[in-house]
Amino acid sequence: MTIDARSSGRMRSALARLAQLPEDALHYAVGKARGWAVSRRLAAAGRAPRLRASAVRELEQRWGRLAQGQQADGAGPTAAERLLLRQIREATAAANRNNVTRTAAYLAVYERCPELHWALLAHLVSRNGGWNMTDLAGELLPALLDAPQRAAVFAMLERANALIFGDAYPQLLLYEAALSRGRCLAHLLPDLGVSRFMGPVWEQFWRLRDPVPLALALIVNEQHFIEGRVVRNAAFRHEVLDQPFFALQGPAQLNLVLFPYGEPDGRLRLAGLVLEDFSDLSERIGFGKRLYALLFGVPAVHAGALAFARRMPHTGSRADYAPRLFRAARPPAAPAAPADRIHRGRLRRGAALLCSPPLCAAWPDRPVATAEPGDWFADAPSVVRHMRGVRRPHSYELTNEYGFALNKLETAADAARRLKRPPD
Repeated sequence: MTIDARSSGRMRSALARLAQLPEDALHYAVGKARGWAVSRRLAAAGRAPRLRASAVRELEQRWGRLAQGQQADGAGPTAAERLLLRQIREATAAANRNNVTRTAAYLAVYERCPELHWALLAHLVSRNGGWNMTDLAGELLPALLDAPQRAAVFAMLERANALIFGDAYPQLLLYEAALSRGRCLAHLLPDLGVSRFMGPVWEQFWRLRDPVPLALALIVNEQHFIEGRVVRNAAFRHEVLDQPFFALQGPAQLNLVLFPYGEPDGRLRLAGLVLEDFSDLSERIGFGKRLYALLFGVPAVHAGALAFARRMPHTGSRADYAPRLFRAARPPAAPAAPADRIHRGRLRRGAALLCSPPLCAAWPDRPVATAEPGDWFADAPSVVRHMRGVRRPHSYELTNEYGFALNKLETAADAARRLKRPPD
C-alpha cells in the first residue's frame, strides 16, 4: 500500500468515526477545533509578558532575608502617614460594600495607573465572581441547589471576593499615594495588614516599574491570603467544598472565567480558561498566571476586554455580556420555564431570554468581617517556585465551550425540575 493510500485510508476511517458521533457532539468537536484555530491566530500578534530572571533573583534574596528575620524595625508611621492610612482604610471599606463596588474600584485604579496590570485582571475576574453569585439566584441553578446550599456557596464566594479586595486594594491606593508624594511608601504595608512578602515586591516595582513581577506576586499573595481564611476554613469546607453538590461547579460554570472581548460585528466572543481544582493552591496560582498571560499577551483579547469593561458597567447580570441569551430580571417565583431554550449556545427562535438578575436584586449587602490575623509568608523557596515562567495558554477561545456548558446546565436543571414535579 502506498503512503497516499494509507493516508487516504486513515482519513476515511476518521471521517467514518466522526459520522458516528451524535450531531451535537460533532458540532462541539468542530467548535473546539475552531477555538484552537482562533486562539493560535490571535496569539500570533503578541507575546507573553516577560518575566526577567534578575528581578526574580533579587526578590528571592530579599524574601530569604525576611524569612530569617533580617528586617529592620521601623520608627512607625508619622502623623501624616497615620492620616493617609486612615484615609486608605476608609476608602477601602466604602468600596468593599459588594461585588459591584469592588469591581468598579479595580477598573478605576487601572484607568488611573495602567502600569498596574493586576488591577485590570482583578476587575475582570471580579466580574466573573459577580456572575457566579447571581447565577445562584437566577433561573437554572435554583433547580439544582436548594436555598441553604445556594446561601452557603454565595457566602464563600462573597468572603473570598471581599478578602482579596480588602488586602489588595489598600496596596493599590498606597502606590497611588506614593506617586503623588514622589517617594516609595512600601514601609507602610505592614500597617495595612499586608504580608511582608509584598514589601520587597513594591519596593522593586517603585524602582524598575516592571509590571510583570508585581502582577505575579499579587496573584501569589492573594491566593495564599484566602487559602487559610476560605479554602481551608472548616465551615466553608463542611458547607461547600466537601459537599457532593460542589461537583456541579463544572456544569454550573463556577470554574469558567470568561473575558468578553467581542468582534466588530457585535457577536459574542469569549476568551478564558477553566479552573480544574479550586481547592488546590498551586492550581489557583497557575490559573491566575495563565489568565494574566492571556490578558496581557494576546492584544485582541486585551483590547476587546478593556473596551467591554469601559463600555459596560458591571451589574452582576450575565446580560452585561450576553444580552441575546439573558435579561437582567429575576426569574418567576414558580420555576415553570420551558426547557430546551438553548441550543448550541444560542437561544432558539421565539424562546424567552433566560433571567439573570443584577447583584442588587439577587443578594443584599452584608457586613464584611475583619480578616483573620496572621501572615501566610514563611519561606522563600515555597513562593519562588510560583514566580517561574509566564506562559500563554494554547487554547483559550471559549465561545463554543461556554455555549456547550450552558446547554448542559439547562438540561440538568430541566431534569431536576422533572424529578421534583409531582406525578399527574
